[in-house]
Amino acid sequence: MKKIWFRRKLYGWGWYPSSWEGWVVLLIWVALFAFSMSRVDHEGIKNIWLVFLFTGILILVCYKKGEKPRWQWGKRLED
Repeated sequence: MKKIWFRRKLYGWGWYPSSWEGWVVLLIWVALFAFSMSRVDHEGIKNIWLVFLFTGILILVCYKKGEKPRWQWGKRLED
């Protein structure tokens, strides 16, 4: 059984970190996002594309290391 880094949200669609590995991935993303946004004035639109790239990688890691995503609205009876 694989260790799950990200759990499915109880309401809506998406994930949240549920292990230390998930928190590390999220903190790295926040640091990269903050660095890219701090450089926008100096280097223009190029850094906006980096944010899209970092976010895509974050979503891919969440998909690979997390529970299967689905829309849900509270706890299901079969869970």
